[in-house]
Amino acid sequence: MLVTWKYRPRDTFIQRLDPRTRLLFFFCVIFGLTLPDIWDYRVILSLLALTLTLYLLARIEWKDVRRVWLFIFILVFAIVGLNALISGRGGPASVTNVVTPVVFTLLGIPITVSKIWFALTQVTRMMTMTLLAIPIPYTIDPNIYGTSFWKLGASDKVSFTMDLAFRFLPTFARDFTITMDSQRARGYEMEKVKGGIAARLRRLAPLIIPVVMQSTVTGEEVIDAMDLRAFGASKRTWIKADDLKYKRSDYFMLALALTILVGGFVLRFGFGIGEYFVPDWFLNLF
Repeated sequence: MLVTWKYRPRDTFIQRLDPRTRLLFFFCVIFGLTLPDIWDYRVILSLLALTLTLYLLARIEWKDVRRVWLFIFILVFAIVGLNALISGRGGPASVTNVVTPVVFTLLGIPITVSKIWFALTQVTRMMTMTLLAIPIPYTIDPNIYGTSFWKLGASDKVSFTMDLAFRFLPTFARDFTITMDSQRARGYEMEKVKGGIAARLRRLAPLIIPVVMQSTVTGEEVIDAMDLRAFGASKRTWIKADDLKYKRSDYFMLALALTILVGGFVLRFGFGIGEYFVPDWFLNLF
């Protein structure tokens, strides 16, 4: 009924880590970048190199993630990058205050060197976080999603909610693919959706309505299954809870994660490193 990402066992350094270690490392890097509001490209590039190394160590096949990367590239470069380039919003207030030469005009909006640099920095920050997020669903056994959060101290309800959340998107994608293939077999022409917004929505109804209904039915079946097992009536046990144990490599990664988190605050507020600025070498390019 519920499906998962294309997980398969891999004898890699990343997969040998405890799932809790990887989740904590992910959150520490995100909070280490965002909470102290780090925008210094030297710090961000260092974290990008680290996350890229960890991503490559996961040994995920390109065929498994190429669609995911296509969506991410569109989201990060076309939406996040373009928005940062045009508006300069979503970052420090100094982006629009830095007086730099106007390079060109886009849609009547002057694009300065500061905005270009901010867009590049924003994209780099997003890619740093993405490189850590993608391996999680592809290299963690789906049977221990909930167990991992439970071992981190979350309640049964929160742990099971996170377990279902990890399975929602692949389940939705599976239902959409099945519905699309079924409608094509019945002669529905997917490639000839023309007209305005209203006409396109009407034409997509044979896809949207069955998928939404199937998602609703699946949710009700999960609820019924949980009620039959008296979920929430008392504290529950988790089958694979004893299988999760920290090793030396986990302690090393946790120490590194804590260093990144604390280091972000120390650099930002202790040494004043991390504020947004446009480097002189980039200014000289224009």
